[in-house]
Amino acid sequence: MQLASAKAAQHRLDRGVWTSVKFRDMRCALAESSKRMMNSVDLNSSMTVKNATDVTEIVCDKVNSRYFPTKGGKIMCLLLVIVILCPPERLCGEYVQNEAISGSMSSKEMSDPEVEEEKSEVYSTNMTEAMGAVLTYRHELGMNYNFIRPDLIVGSCLQTPEDVDKLRQIGVKTIFCLQQDSDLEYFGVDIRAIQQYAGTYDDIQHLRAEIRDFDSFDLRMRLPAVLSKFYKAINRNGGITYVHCTAGLGRAPAVALAYMFWVQGYKLSEANSLLLSKRSCCPKLDAIKSATADILTGLRKKVVNLSWKDQNRTMVEISGLDIGWGQRIPLTFDEGQGSWILKRELPEGHYEYKYVVDGEWTCNNNELITSPNKDGHVNNYVEVIEDDPSSAHAALWKRSTRDDFDLTMDERRKIRQFLEAFEDE
Repeated sequence: MQLASAKAAQHRLDRGVWTSVKFRDMRCALAESSKRMMNSVDLNSSMTVKNATDVTEIVCDKVNSRYFPTKGGKIMCLLLVIVILCPPERLCGEYVQNEAISGSMSSKEMSDPEVEEEKSEVYSTNMTEAMGAVLTYRHELGMNYNFIRPDLIVGSCLQTPEDVDKLRQIGVKTIFCLQQDSDLEYFGVDIRAIQQYAGTYDDIQHLRAEIRDFDSFDLRMRLPAVLSKFYKAINRNGGITYVHCTAGLGRAPAVALAYMFWVQGYKLSEANSLLLSKRSCCPKLDAIKSATADILTGLRKKVVNLSWKDQNRTMVEISGLDIGWGQRIPLTFDEGQGSWILKRELPEGHYEYKYVVDGEWTCNNNELITSPNKDGHVNNYVEVIEDDPSSAHAALWKRSTRDDFDLTMDERRKIRQFLEAFEDE
């Protein structure tokens, strides 16, 4: 933790942000001073520098010892009081409106670095468990990235509008964000400020196409739409493209791989080897393979019928399936059958799920059940497969599961046509 704190402190120093020996910065002291004075004075009343001096003692003892343990601490604290109680519009008689673009701060500037480190630790732990590989992300150290090709960069999320300038300096023309709002909120990233700032330039474009974090099925289902938008943006803007998720270790590498595989002519295994030689990450190859087969088979789905026979229940739901274990789908009670029914269209694949009956998680013994996993847990499951095992569709799906899966020239042409024709979101 101390090493991470030291790195975070050095990172802020490199950016010109004042940092104390306790890895606190000026904004932390400013925030605490403001909080303490709000409890001591009426900020709506007229305030002068002389009045500010009178209330300095209220906060100096607490703030000085923590943030400014030097001889000049009281003077520094007084300056903070003046900044808080006597802003430019009161001292100069002129109100200055700060736009969101210039006034936005990243989470590491607004928050205690130790809190940021803890968030990074939690996120890294969740990512490691969900992705099945040891992965680490340190949000407090700022944006990081790697060139995969001269025209393609995979990286972590932008944190401030100033990050747009950093990318412009290396020739980036398209910033492609895969994060959901919940991802941004977790680390306190102001995406609106970043988008607004990017919009002030005519040589760079910021785009969003959301994919759920740690969810390989959502990645599979979203790849056709996301890659269509990605492909069109690259054709339109040219130059270098920066694709990112939160850490740049799962979703962004997968999108880059799919683009290299579908559009740039790489074998999937070759593209993956190149990617991993440039950036340590964990893209879900199975999701890319399935999305490839989905496109080439016309995004076909089959209706699956699931049911729970018990008319004495008040609520029956299903979790897992195609929505993930964190969500639930309610079943509808059919009085004629005396059962709770769910009809769901699913693309080809293997799906595990569990019933939640009046709040209790359970399996349906009348449907297929998996073997116990290492923890002894079992789930219901359903296999959605092609009806005719000798069909061309079945052959394609079988080929897509191979490690050396590649596309023919005709298949790659069909995918490009699909991406060009896909309706924009």
